[in-house]
Amino acid sequence: MTRTGSDWIAPDCAGMDFYAADRSLRDLLGIYLPEDVRSHFTPHFQRMGQLAGGRLDELARVADRHGPVLHARDRYGRDEDWIEYHPAYREMEQIAFRDFQFHAMSHRGGVLGYDKPLPPVAKYAFQYLFVQGEFGLMCPISVTDTSIHLVRKFGSNSLQDYLLPKMLSADMATFWKGTQFMTEKAGGSDVGAIETVARQTDGVWRLYGDKWFCSHADADVALMLARPEGAASGTKGLALFALPRRTRDGKRNAYRIVRLKDKMGTRSMASGEINLEGAEAYLVGDVGNGLKQMMEQVNLSRLSHGVRAASMMRRCVNESLAVARGRSAFGRMVIEFPLMRRQLLKLIVPTEQALSMSFCTADAMGRGAKEELRILTGLLKLRACRDNVPVAVGAMEVRGGNGAIEDWVNPRLVRDAPIGLLWEGTSNINALDVIGRAVGKAQAHLALQRMLHARLEEARALPSPFRNALGSALDRAMALAERVVDQESLARQAATALYDVTSAVLLAWEATRPGADTRRALIARFVLAHKLSPQDPLAPEEAAWEVAAADWVLGEKPAALDQIAGLLSE
Repeated sequence: MTRTGSDWIAPDCAGMDFYAADRSLRDLLGIYLPEDVRSHFTPHFQRMGQLAGGRLDELARVADRHGPVLHARDRYGRDEDWIEYHPAYREMEQIAFRDFQFHAMSHRGGVLGYDKPLPPVAKYAFQYLFVQGEFGLMCPISVTDTSIHLVRKFGSNSLQDYLLPKMLSADMATFWKGTQFMTEKAGGSDVGAIETVARQTDGVWRLYGDKWFCSHADADVALMLARPEGAASGTKGLALFALPRRTRDGKRNAYRIVRLKDKMGTRSMASGEINLEGAEAYLVGDVGNGLKQMMEQVNLSRLSHGVRAASMMRRCVNESLAVARGRSAFGRMVIEFPLMRRQLLKLIVPTEQALSMSFCTADAMGRGAKEELRILTGLLKLRACRDNVPVAVGAMEVRGGNGAIEDWVNPRLVRDAPIGLLWEGTSNINALDVIGRAVGKAQAHLALQRMLHARLEEARALPSPFRNALGSALDRAMALAERVVDQESLARQAATALYDVTSAVLLAWEATRPGADTRRALIARFVLAHKLSPQDPLAPEEAAWEVAAADWVLGEKPAALDQIAGLLSE
C-alpha cells in the first residue's frame, strides 16, 4: 500500500491491550503468583489491560484537559466549598472504586470474586496496568487504600466501626474516599516543623492550622499529623488524626479548601490548600507515635509510586515501539537505524529494571520479609521515579515533533513523570533513608544480600562468568553502602548502585525461571556493563556483543538460553 499524507504519521497505542502486549508482566506473574491465583485473576488482568489501552485511556485524555474546579460557595452564598469534576473523571472513579475495588484489595475478601485479600503481587499488577491509562487517579486510589490500613491497624474499635464500613464499600453512594494531608509551609521533608495544633475541648479534638499541599483535597476522610497543645517540639510531639469531610450530623466540618494547585502534572486530580478552623478530628493510635504510624502510610505510598513509575515507563516504551515500528524515514523503518535502536534500549533497560524491582518488592511484602521490604521500598521509590523522567522525555523525542503536541499522550507522560520525584519524599530523602537508616541502622541490606545470592545460586543455568560478575558487583555495592553510611553526599550514588545490582540479579534470575523470557538476562548484561562497570568516556562505547543483544531485545522472537549464552560472557 502506498503511503500518502496522514498515512506517514506514526501510530500510537490507542486501543492496545496492555496486558496482552506485555510479555514481561505475564512472565513475572507466572514467577511470583501461584498457578491457581494467577488463573483466577487472569481474566481480570486481561480486562484491565484492555481498559487501560481503551476506554480508560480515552477518559484520561479528556480529564487531563478538563481539570477539577473549586467552588468556594453554593448558590446561596454559604461556605460549602466543593470541587467540580468532569464526567470523564467520575467514570474513571467508577472503574477504580466500584468495578475493580482497588481500595479494598488488601483489606477484605470479595474483590473480583476472590475470597480473601489479594496478594500484594496481584494488587500491584492491577495498579501497574491501570496507570498505563491514567496516573492522576492512582493517588486517590492509593491514599484511600493506605488510610484504611492506618485506621485498621491503629484506630480504636469505635473509630474502625465508624469509618471502615464506609471506606471499604464498593457502593459509590455510601463509599468514603481517604487521603493524607501532611505537608505544611514550614514542614515538607522536615516533618518536625509542622505547626498545625490539636486542641481537646470537652473530649473532642479540634485542629487549627494550614496544610499546604493536599492531594485529593475533597476526600471524605483525611489522615494528618498535628501537635497537641503542650506536646514536645519536633517529631516526637506529633499525633495522628482522622479528619472527616463532614461531621456525624452531616454538616460541613470546620475547614476550607482555600484553593487548588495549578500543577504541571496529574491535572485530573485535585490538589489544594486546606485551612483548618477548629475542625473536628479523631485521634488515631497512640498520641505520642503519630509520625511512626504515618510513616507506614508513607512507605506503602512509596511502593505504589515505584510501581506507577514502572507503569508509565512501560507506556513510554510501548509508544516508542509503536513509532519505531510504524514509521519509515529515508526509505527504512525507523527501528532499523542504529542510533534509534540505541535510544530504544535506553528506554527499555530502566523499564525492565523497574518492573523486576516492583515485583520483588511486592513479593517481599507478601512473604512478610520485613528487612527486604524495608530497603527495597526506598530503592524502588528513589530510582524508578528518577528513571521515569528521562524515559518520558526520550519517548517524546522518539515520536518527534508530535511528541510535544497535546493530541498525543507524550506531553502528559512528560508532565506526570516528575511528580513521582516529589510525592512521599524527594530523591535525597529516599537515598538518605536507604543508606542512613535501612543500611546504617536496620542493617536491612544484609537480608537483601542473602536473598540475592540465593537467587544467583538458583540461576545456575546462566554462564558461570556472568553469574560470578553479578555476584562480585553485588558484594561491591553492599560494601559501598556500608562505607558511606555517614557520608551524606554519597548516599544517592550508593543507593543507585544497590538498585542497579539488585535489578540486574533479579533480571538474570528471572530469565532462568521455567517459561520466562530468557532475554531478561540480556537486560541484566546491559545493566552490568553500563551501570555497574567502569566506563571510558573517550573510548568507543558499543561492544560487539551489544549489537547482537540489541537485535534480540528489540526483536519480537523469544530466545533459548543457549542462543544468547555467548552474549552474556563476552
